[in-house]
Amino acid sequence: ITAFSDRHAEFEKFLNTEILGVSVDSVVNRKSGGLGDLNYPLISDVTKSISKSFGVLIHDQGIALRGLFIIDKDGVIQHSTINNLAIGRSVDETMRTLQALQYIQENPDEACPAGWKPGEMKER
Repeated sequence: ITAFSDRHAEFEKFLNTEILGVSVDSVVNRKSGGLGDLNYPLISDVTKSISKSFGVLIHDQGIALRGLFIIDKDGVIQHSTINNLAIGRSVDETMRTLQALQYIQENPDEACPAGWKPGEMKER
């Protein structure tokens, strides 16, 4: 959550993308091991209904796995990643995936191969 906050401006400026966070945890400052101030909205999911809806809630523990969902402008989930609690998400990979999604939306007859990076020629 904090790594995405630290790079929030890149998502907004270069990718025309909004970030929203959802957490079932209480929010405390970074110095105390918490989140502190973020550069994007963090939605409190105290009822755990959002976590349940997105399939990341561990019911018996009342906690959520680390989920990341890329939702397009029409509200369709185009990509999702769900990590175990101890595995963080990659801001760089999320940015690459967003760029690939934006590329194929602008070029619907093309595809981005594994490892595709913006500006590279695609494989045929």
